[in-house]
Amino acid sequence: MTKYFSEEGSVQAVNARMGPEINPRLATVMAALIKHLHAFAKETELTQEEWEFGIDFLTKTGQICSGERQEFILLSDVLGFSMLVDAINNRRPAGATENTVFGPFHVADAPIRQMGECISLDGKGESCRFVGRVIDVHGEPIEGACVDVWSDNSDGFYDVQQPDVQPKWNNRGRFMTKSDGAYEFVGIKPVSYPIPDDGPVGKMLGSLGRHPYRPAHMHFMVTAPGFKTIVTHTFVGDDPYITDDTVFGVKETLVAPFEHIKGDTEWRSPFDFVMVAE
Repeated sequence: MTKYFSEEGSVQAVNARMGPEINPRLATVMAALIKHLHAFAKETELTQEEWEFGIDFLTKTGQICSGERQEFILLSDVLGFSMLVDAINNRRPAGATENTVFGPFHVADAPIRQMGECISLDGKGESCRFVGRVIDVHGEPIEGACVDVWSDNSDGFYDVQQPDVQPKWNNRGRFMTKSDGAYEFVGIKPVSYPIPDDGPVGKMLGSLGRHPYRPAHMHFMVTAPGFKTIVTHTFVGDDPYITDDTVFGVKETLVAPFEHIKGDTEWRSPFDFVMVAE
């Protein structure tokens, strides 16, 4: 064991203090954290003032957190860390639908609706019919899959952000597939919107010359017995932020067609979900 601390031996000094009987996974994670944290300070020649600024930033990030707001997850999102953890934990074979970030606005137990039903309850926005199938990697339809969907409204807000403005369950619903694996519902063509940027994370983005916007998307969570859950979005390909999502959530395979079906304000978006067996 290293007895005394030194700049050169800082990692060994700290990691040597871990007890022999601790959880092996905890030991692995903490040893790597110390190694890379100390390497960061050494590589950047971190100053005392910068260290104090960082501590203050993390303190303010924690202070703004509440039951309705999780600023640390927002921080993880804009640093691309949430997407990296998701990618590591959801590796799938080619052809299977890819995951992306869950987001903070899902609400459990949304109403189970009939196929083809409209989920937009406030009457705003450009109507869009979402259609497709839930299939396995061999192209076979999956019966009894639950397609849980949610999106912002045409003003860029989710219903839980405006409980006194939007109807409850606005732009939300669950749809159960039958033997053909098909799903269909009517919502709106989603619009882009900013993440909350009035806190420490927003100030950090501004300091980095970055915007807070997410490209327009519809959320999907697809579950079925015997299959791995899909948590993903479908994205509007012509959105101005499609290649510049502030939380790095866009994957090429998730950019969906949005086709005019009537005039300029009615749309259709086809997309199949390919599930992987457990």
